[in-house]
Amino acid sequence: MNPNTPLSPCHFRITSAARQRVLSASQLKAHGVSPAQAAEQCRTGGPWQEPLPGVFVLHPGRLSGHERLRSALLYAGRPPASGRRTVPEQAEGADPGYGEAMITGLAALSLYGFAAAPPALATDRVDVLVPRIRRLRSARYVRLVRSSDLPRPEQVDGLPVAPVARALADAVAGLGDAHAVRRLLTEAVRGGHCEPAVVVGELNRAKVLDRPQVVNAVDSLLAEGRALAEERLYDMVRAHGLPEPLWNVDLRLPGGPHLGAVDAFWPEEAVAVELDTRAPRHSRLDDDHRRREHEAEWSAYAARREHLERLGVTVVHLSPGKLRDARDQQATVVRTALMAAADREPAAYVMILPR
Repeated sequence: MNPNTPLSPCHFRITSAARQRVLSASQLKAHGVSPAQAAEQCRTGGPWQEPLPGVFVLHPGRLSGHERLRSALLYAGRPPASGRRTVPEQAEGADPGYGEAMITGLAALSLYGFAAAPPALATDRVDVLVPRIRRLRSARYVRLVRSSDLPRPEQVDGLPVAPVARALADAVAGLGDAHAVRRLLTEAVRGGHCEPAVVVGELNRAKVLDRPQVVNAVDSLLAEGRALAEERLYDMVRAHGLPEPLWNVDLRLPGGPHLGAVDAFWPEEAVAVELDTRAPRHSRLDDDHRRREHEAEWSAYAARREHLERLGVTVVHLSPGKLRDARDQQATVVRTALMAAADREPAAYVMILPR
């Protein structure tokens, strides 16, 4: 073959689909195109380009956002130099060329539709999550994020993407702008993408909770999550025709100790609802200290609940996530507790104070 003669692009079908227009060297080889032939097509003025080592885009000109992301995945997912690889269980239609790689960080949040994340084409880099054992290096606009604990990816626009909370933590780890961090965390909660406790857990895993630009943003995140959870509780009570409770009150024994605050209380039925909006707030603490702190917090909660129940007060524990995803079921739980009050011994008298 004359080296000056370009390879005909008709050796295999090229469609407008990004998957057909962006191929790895091994995928081209499966089509009968050798690495030398592929490189020839990418010479100056040629019909192809090689945006990343071993990844070819079968047209000249600017890459689309989807092509840029697919190129990043094919680069990060290519087989190790040893030739041995483990391809994880993948969703139907997923490209095996991606291996275990998945988009994370700002590019992932852009795919999830975050307004606070720049479009994929506008990001300076694309973060790709890969196993820690991979020896592949970051290249050009691709930054590899290594982890020994890969999450199960979501399929977004045909691409494997890290779950929102994980992508959010990876994005925050690379941001120094406190305003940008706050906008991303707030949108994650307001947009219903994930619960604050899950986000804080991922931020803790990424060891960024101590950073100044994160501390205040997390406080706002938890306050935002609490407000949303209370709003969901109000909506559930009213949408399902439950009796109107007393909202946000403190319970106390007459002349005795404080029994704790509850989010809703039906005094005639002696039923209380508590929202679990707690979130882990570790980072500088060692693992043993974390465990002891968590156990102490849970023990205090359990002791308060047991005390109320010994007094004849039924405590219904609801999580923000269940109020969002299974509101009908949670309404049934509360209604059942209210109806069961008629079959219980009368509760002890408790004082009800505004919180």
